[in-house]
Amino acid sequence: MKAIWNEKVIADSNDTIEIEGNQYFPPESINKAYFNESHTHTSCPWKGEASYYHVNVNGETNKDAAWYYPNPRDAAKEIKGYVAFWKGVKVQE
Repeated sequence: MKAIWNEKVIADSNDTIEIEGNQYFPPESINKAYFNESHTHTSCPWKGEASYYHVNVNGETNKDAAWYYPNPRDAAKEIKGYVAFWKGVKVQE
C-alpha cells in the first residue's frame, strides 16, 4: 500500500493493518521528512487517544492529515504507533 499526497509517496508498506476501512502503516514505513507533530488529540472508545501529524509536501501543509495511537487500549494494541490517513491523502495499492 502507498499513501500519496501532493504527488509524493509519503508512506509505503506491504504490512499495513486495515481497521474500520483505514489502512494503518507501520511507523518505519512513513517518510518522516514529510511529517510534523500536531498538538491535536482525539479519543476513540475502543482504540484510545489518537495523536496527529501535519503532512508537509512541496511547501504545502495538510493539517492533521495523519493519525496514530501511541498508547492504544488493549483491543487495538496491534496498531501501536501505526499511521493512518485522511483529508485527501490517497491510499492505494
